Amino acid sequence: MAELDGGGMFAPKSDMSTSVAPPSASSVAPRRPRGVRVVGIVVAIAAGVAVLVFFARARQSGPSPAASASAAAAARVVSVTTVKVTREDVPVWLEGLGNVSAFLTVTVKPQVDGRLDKVLFKEGQAVKKGDVLAQIDPRPFAIQLESAQAALARDRANLKNAQVNVERYTALSQDNLIPQQQLTDQQATAAQLAAQVTGDQATIDSARLNLDYARITSPIDGVTGVRLVDQGNVVHAADPTGLVVVTQLDPIVVFFTLPEDQLPGVRDAMSKGTLEVEARSRDGDKVLGQGTLAVIDNQINQATATVRFKAIFDNPDHRLWPNQFVKARLKLATRQNALVVPAAVVQHGPNGTFAYVIGEDATASVRPVKVVTTEGEKALIGSGLAEGETVVLSGQAQLRPGAKVSAKPQGAENAEGHGGGPHGAASAATSAEAATGSEQAKSASPPGVPAPKHHRSAGSAQ
Repeated sequence: MAELDGGGMFAPKSDMSTSVAPPSASSVAPRRPRGVRVVGIVVAIAAGVAVLVFFARARQSGPSPAASASAAAAARVVSVTTVKVTREDVPVWLEGLGNVSAFLTVTVKPQVDGRLDKVLFKEGQAVKKGDVLAQIDPRPFAIQLESAQAALARDRANLKNAQVNVERYTALSQDNLIPQQQLTDQQATAAQLAAQVTGDQATIDSARLNLDYARITSPIDGVTGVRLVDQGNVVHAADPTGLVVVTQLDPIVVFFTLPEDQLPGVRDAMSKGTLEVEARSRDGDKVLGQGTLAVIDNQINQATATVRFKAIFDNPDHRLWPNQFVKARLKLATRQNALVVPAAVVQHGPNGTFAYVIGEDATASVRPVKVVTTEGEKALIGSGLAEGETVVLSGQAQLRPGAKVSAKPQGAENAEGHGGGPHGAASAATSAEAATGSEQAKSASPPGVPAPKHHRSAGSAQ
């Protein structure tokens, strides 16, 4: 109700009993104080920190699986093969591709024209210098010889008569019984006949030479090739092809090339003495001959940047054959008293070359080494190793610095049984690996989960 105020106006009554109902709790959420929310955040952070501290302490209290694996690897005994570092005199070889060539190659050709009556050699036959290979019909040359001999006899008779007349005319001229001109003419006639006799002798020599040329002989010691002309054919001295090719195989020549960077060293070594050259099969397994360096080519091949060398080999058993490809090795020098290990000992890593050295306590350690050169299966060590030290030849893949090893010298025979020797060591290593593997599996398994069982292999003892 409204009341009438002093001015005659109605005014609302301040204590009205009519009121509006408050909203329900489901429609309006109660609003928490700001301080309660801050306390909740602090409590959540504290709980997170507590969890992190718990896991950190748990990690420190027990080894991690990675640490357990590393410890197991360090405790494992590795079976390796070892060798001793030795000192040897090691030859230094330079290797190049070579080609065998005959020491001498001669194409036997006829030097006179005629019919080839006989072929007296077999293809592939070994012949000596002077052996008759073929025979050309000699009759025309024999006739020429007889004619020349007859002319010589006639001219000698005439010369003798002319010389007698010269003596007679000389006596008459001294008594002034004949003119001087007559004596001079007779002397000229005698001189002409003497020249004819000399010419006849040359004709005889030529006929004899042609008769000798009719017998075709081998000019060198060697081996005949394929016959190029059959008997019965008429051959000529101007024919482009000959009768046969004869090659000298003992001695024989090997031409090979080396990079031009090797030329100064080879020239210096050659100036000090004879250099040995070895010819091997193309796979390098078989030695075919030993020879000496004879010639260095007088120019470098610009296309390949190589230098050509010529070596001479004794070849009595004909193991080297013309046009055969070989691997030529030139012995440049010999390194005296060099530290030597098998090339397999040297390993390559990010920091260079190294080797595993076995100490007296059967522990492997890494030793950086410097390799001077590698000759075949041997490595020449410049620094890093000492004579008599034991190094690992095989089994490096399983080694780590500080690992325990079961060493077996190279070439040692395997002992029977498991009581000792390499087999016993291998069995001990296997048992150690199984034990460390079990411990690693137990440490790696989460709490409450049993470690996996290790089944024996088919070859293990039951």
